[in-house]
Amino acid sequence: MDWALLVLSLLVILAGAELFTNGVEWVGEGFGLSEGAVGSVLAAVGTALPETLLPIIAIVSGHDAGQDIGVGAILGAPFMLTTLAMVVVAVAVFIFGRGGRRPLQLDIDRGVIRQDLGYFLVMYSLAVVAGLLHSKPFDYGLVIVLMVGYVYYVRRHFQTEGSEDAAAGEDIKPLYVWRWLQLVVRSLPAWTKDGPTAAPFVQVGLALGLIILGAEIFVDAVTKIGAAAGIPPLAFSLLVAPLATELPEKFNSVIWVGRRKDTLAMGNMTGAMVFQSSFPVTIGLLFTPWELHSEALVAALVALLAGSVLYLTLRIRGRLTAPLLLMQGVFYVFYVGYVLTKL
Repeated sequence: MDWALLVLSLLVILAGAELFTNGVEWVGEGFGLSEGAVGSVLAAVGTALPETLLPIIAIVSGHDAGQDIGVGAILGAPFMLTTLAMVVVAVAVFIFGRGGRRPLQLDIDRGVIRQDLGYFLVMYSLAVVAGLLHSKPFDYGLVIVLMVGYVYYVRRHFQTEGSEDAAAGEDIKPLYVWRWLQLVVRSLPAWTKDGPTAAPFVQVGLALGLIILGAEIFVDAVTKIGAAAGIPPLAFSLLVAPLATELPEKFNSVIWVGRRKDTLAMGNMTGAMVFQSSFPVTIGLLFTPWELHSEALVAALVALLAGSVLYLTLRIRGRLTAPLLLMQGVFYVFYVGYVLTKL
């Protein structure tokens, strides 16, 4: 039964991801936002809701292992995004690139992705330092720094203007909810970017509901499977829970890779990394002892190392390729091996 729920949750998340990518693209198109703002802010924050809610619920639940699960989920999300999530993007590029249909080099806005990775490395490094210092005054001061830093990061993205090409929205599929309404109300005109402003937001809200529902079903099923296999709460929250809650970003990015919108695909990942190193970390700083050790500390260091490889490669070589992203899986395999030796 648990495995059946697992499959069902994947289908629900996939449906939500398709609705979300379509809706958020039309939100960006309607407001003339850049791909960086759409991918790194709107899409990243929206699809980050499941893994943001998970640690909050775990920490305030009062459960004996609640803080371990919460801290593990907070640290596990960036770890998963810098390692396994990049592998998923790489595999998608290889699949969609069969027969020379697309190059293995990602066609990204290097400034957008480099900015995301830079913010992530600084903010997450500060979170690790706080976990080693064990000083509450430092933690409270860092909360302010992280929140101000994220607001400034969002402001920079929204100050970047989107494309003024009148045909820019022609490669976006018509809004799904509008097409469904047309089946009921035959008199509705075809969807264009001049359609009702509220319609894309309605679809995004519906999509987020499906994504959160699917992620919760996934987490519940995987929790039961993990408990049956005897996986400790911290190890589970570091390895298994983020795998479930990060699925929205993975599915959205795969969809965008297939449409050759690589800045949206990568920005969805890197923007989520920035968000995860700010808001969820502040929850940990405020409501847990935030003391990093053993599996939690190693996961954080691996995430920083993996993120540094991406940043330095982009900084030095000026490009990211599918083979490089595939190699990020080495960090994940190393950490899994480390955790298994500790069980």
